[in-house]
Amino acid sequence: MYKRLAPLPQIPQRSFFLWGPRQTGKTTLLKHLYPDALRIDLLKTDELMRYLRAPSILREEVAALPQDQLVVIDEIQKAPMLLDEIHWLIEEKGQKFALSGSSARKVKRGHANLLGGRAVRYELFGLNMREIGKSFSLVRFINNGPLPNHYNADDAKLLIRSYVDDYLREEILEEGLTRNLPVFSDFLRVTAIGDTEILNMSNVARETGVAVSTVRDHYQILVDTLLGAFLPAFTNRPKRRTTQAPKFYFRDVGVVNHLAKRGQIETGSELFGKAFENWLFHELSTHSSYSESFYDLSYWRLAGGVEVDFILGDAEVAIEAKGKTRITSSDLKGLVQFQKDFPEVKHRIIVCLEPRARITDSGILILPYAEFIEGLWQEKWKINEDG
Repeated sequence: MYKRLAPLPQIPQRSFFLWGPRQTGKTTLLKHLYPDALRIDLLKTDELMRYLRAPSILREEVAALPQDQLVVIDEIQKAPMLLDEIHWLIEEKGQKFALSGSSARKVKRGHANLLGGRAVRYELFGLNMREIGKSFSLVRFINNGPLPNHYNADDAKLLIRSYVDDYLREEILEEGLTRNLPVFSDFLRVTAIGDTEILNMSNVARETGVAVSTVRDHYQILVDTLLGAFLPAFTNRPKRRTTQAPKFYFRDVGVVNHLAKRGQIETGSELFGKAFENWLFHELSTHSSYSESFYDLSYWRLAGGVEVDFILGDAEVAIEAKGKTRITSSDLKGLVQFQKDFPEVKHRIIVCLEPRARITDSGILILPYAEFIEGLWQEKWKINEDG
C-alpha cells in the first residue's frame, strides 16, 4: 500500500468529508487510518436501500455505539438525506463522522445539508511522485495515469476504458447529471483533445453540436465529479494585454489518453510534452492541497502568444513545463517576459528532463523534474509568505 500524503487526522477531533475521484483509494485510506470505526458502505445495494427507506436508523445505530467511536460512511452522495441525521448527531451527541464520496454535485443539486461548516473538507487525488517513491516512472505515469489500480497495471489501457465506461454509466447516467449521455461522451472526447489548452467554449459547442450553456454545464460536471479542473489566467496588476480565458486540465492523464485515442506516449513526442504538463499540474495541485498551503495556481499569457505554464501564489514562482532533454534559449521566452512585467517574481523555473540542474545568465533555474518535486516538498520556494 502506498503511504498517502492527504493530511487526514490520526485521531479526528471533528467530522470531515473526504472527496476524491473514483478509485483514488478513499476507502482503503479510511480503513487503514480508522480500523476500529463503524463502516457503512453505501455502494452495497442492501445497505443503501435500508437507509433510503428509513434514514433515522442511523441515529438508532449510533446510539448503540461505544462513546467516541468514529462512523465512516462511504459514498455519502448516494444518500444525501442522511446528512440531516448526521447534522443532528454532531450537534446533539458530539458524534464524529468521516464521510467519503466521489462527487458533491448530487448533494448540492438536491439542496442537501452540507453540515454548515461542522465538518472540514479534504480531497484525495490520484498518486503523486512523492507517494510512489523510488519506483516512480514518469513514462509509466504519463501512459497509465495516477490511479493506484492503473499505475502499475500491465493492462492499464483496458482498466482505463472500463473506468471511463463506469464513470459514464454510474456517475453520470445513474445520478442523472445529464440527460444526453451520447452528447456528453462526445464532449469528453473533444475536451480531452484540448487538455492543457486555453478554453474556448464556443469552439467546443460548435464541435459537439450543442449550446454554449450545455458545454458550460458539462464542464461543471467534470469539476464537480473531480475529473477535471480549471486553471485560471493570472490577471493581477496587468501591464500588457493578457489572455483572460482559463485552461482546463483533466486530473487523470490516463483518461485523457483513452478519450483522445492516443497510443503509447514516448519521450520526445509532442504528445509527451502535453502529458508532461498535465503531470506537473497534478503534482502542483496535490502539493498545494496536501501541504495545506492552498496557494493559487494560474497561468500567464500575453495576447501575442508568449506564456508561462504555471504561476504560483501572487507571482512568487513562475514555472515552465518542458518535457524535453535539452532546454534552449527559445524555451526561456515566457519567463523572460514575465519578469519584465513582474520584476518581483522570486523564482523562475523550467521543469524538464535535463540530467542536471543549471542556472542561465538571466537567472532562470533549469531543473530535472525529480529535483523540482523534491524541492517543492522541502519548501525551497516559499509561496504566499505574507499570506
